[in-house]
Amino acid sequence: MIESIKQYGMNVYYIPRESRDQIDFLYGEETIKKFTHAYFIEMYLENVLGMEGQGGDMMSKFGLDIQDEVTLLVARKRFKNTIPSSLAIRPREGDLIYIPLVQNFFEITFVEHENDQAMMYTLGRGRGANVYLFALKMKQFVFSEEKVDTGIEEIDEQLFDSYRRTTLTLTSGTGDFLPLEVVYQGVPASCSSPAMMNSTAVVYTWDSATGTLTINQTVNQFISGGGQIIGNTSGANWTLDTTNTLNDYDTAFEDIVDNNRIQDEAFAIINFSELNPFGNP
Repeated sequence: MIESIKQYGMNVYYIPRESRDQIDFLYGEETIKKFTHAYFIEMYLENVLGMEGQGGDMMSKFGLDIQDEVTLLVARKRFKNTIPSSLAIRPREGDLIYIPLVQNFFEITFVEHENDQAMMYTLGRGRGANVYLFALKMKQFVFSEEKVDTGIEEIDEQLFDSYRRTTLTLTSGTGDFLPLEVVYQGVPASCSSPAMMNSTAVVYTWDSATGTLTINQTVNQFISGGGQIIGNTSGANWTLDTTNTLNDYDTAFEDIVDNNRIQDEAFAIINFSELNPFGNP
């Protein structure tokens, strides 16, 4: 089975979820997801004729809902020998698969232990399951600010443009910020004192002519009206003037979201003047 998958399958990255114990039981969701490891392993695409699932896309009040599903087969022995047991003893629902062939992420929704069409029971079925394979039923991953930092450039760059961005206007300073470097306000990100921890982020773009710094993956809030923005690698040091979180947000995952547009629409129907007791003062 392992040899067959190597010959007729494809190489993918298995990305385990590492914060599965931090669950918000009230809303039934995981509030802090992170993916910091990726493992190269071969899998076989079962539904080679096309996507399965509900068989159609639906426009809901939350946007376009794509209900396509795909199934990948992975050898149990290869999974056990490739993925550290401290992260996953079996494929887990909520873990990700990155397929380089299509440059896309898929989220495991169910691990099937009974699949008569795909399983070959030459040596028996075992106790209610196949002794050779896991069948991973997956849907396309919808990115929602999860931390993805695997150290593999191909994977991390696929999601870098999808993080929510903030634009900082800087007035004066020295040095140039480097792409992808960490910037902070006040003290370094490595500071061990919780009382001195300030905001940190990653550089998205930097325009020294206009003093415009665009950042993403922000931790805590950058305070406008003074304070120094410092590059952790370049040592660039500039004074922060204003902060703007209203940026065009058109990405592969949220192609219809634009918070500037949402604010303009809200101002057209909501009265935020002093005469409105329910609006801003």
